[in-house]
Amino acid sequence: MMDTGLGDINAHFKVYIANRPNFADFQTTQRVVPLGRGELEAIGKTCGNGWRKVFNVYAKVLFALNCEHLVSVHEATTWQEFRDKYLLQATSNTSLLFSPPELTNNDIHIVMGKAYAKSLGLSLEWINDDFAISPKAKLIVCPYFDYRQLSNIKIVTLVELIRQQSGHHNTTKHL
Repeated sequence: MMDTGLGDINAHFKVYIANRPNFADFQTTQRVVPLGRGELEAIGKTCGNGWRKVFNVYAKVLFALNCEHLVSVHEATTWQEFRDKYLLQATSNTSLLFSPPELTNNDIHIVMGKAYAKSLGLSLEWINDDFAISPKAKLIVCPYFDYRQLSNIKIVTLVELIRQQSGHHNTTKHL
């Protein structure tokens, strides 16, 4: 099965979401579509505040992660700059996938939302009510990318789990 979603087709940092934005042909696409500059903003304006929050939290996670071996923040000075200039673009090493995870490589896999993770039937070790891991698969389940569900404090936890799963330890950038 081929990945379906937004971003870099060769991404090694993959986030999985249960729904798709109602934008362009994203409801029917069966491939990974890289976004161009300004498209994240257009999706947020067209599809609502929920999608804007998903993109914002995704950028905040990667900016806080600050790990060039996983995803380069491209000299961005803020998470907003990273989001607007690099997130989900062709060579960003990031993707937001609508297809279930294929756990066959050394990619970092993040499944957004406990309910979605449970529906996938994954073998998981729950760390607490919010986070689970599958260490052999480099898979992490976290709260949905929304400010209330994945607060800045929980972003720090997610960043630490990503570092543990990847074996990379850089310093966290402040949000």
